[in-house]
Amino acid sequence: MSEAIRLETPLTKDKIKNLRAGDSVLLNGTIYTARDAAHKRMIEALSHGEKLPIGIENQTIYYAGPAPAKPGRVIGSCGPTTSGRMDAYAPTLIGLGLTGMIGKGERSDEVVAAMTEHGAVYFGAIGGAGALISKCVTSAEVVAYEDLGTEAIRRLTVKDFPLTVVIDTKGRNLYHDR
Repeated sequence: MSEAIRLETPLTKDKIKNLRAGDSVLLNGTIYTARDAAHKRMIEALSHGEKLPIGIENQTIYYAGPAPAKPGRVIGSCGPTTSGRMDAYAPTLIGLGLTGMIGKGERSDEVVAAMTEHGAVYFGAIGGAGALISKCVTSAEVVAYEDLGTEAIRRLTVKDFPLTVVIDTKGRNLYHDR
């Protein structure tokens, strides 16, 4: 097994272009959490000509709805949710410059096509390891849609967040190209 690739956010197209499906990555920097309710609101905002609540270009969205933090902790358990829930919204965000997505499970053909057209990468996080993953989060702050509770958009700062490249910018897919 090869050594993990260390990546710093923001994830520019130059930083991700040489990643290959199957690569291990340790991600550091700022990422955002957003699940299906937040994605739906973002797409609705765009359809009304409104600005998104976060700058999307070169950003990474983690498909997670973190549990409330216990005393003395930055965040509660924050494991990935099923990425397919965001597939209806992801191509639009990728077209606007989203370069990184983190979740679990397969992606639709439309999402993969948008990734290869615009240069984006999909990372897998370990499902069922939310408590362990939370230890990689050094700060967390709600930045939009607070009324959604755990599904609000949060800005996280992560250190050595362990990920696997599932689908790379060329469309190579760990689930299919074994």
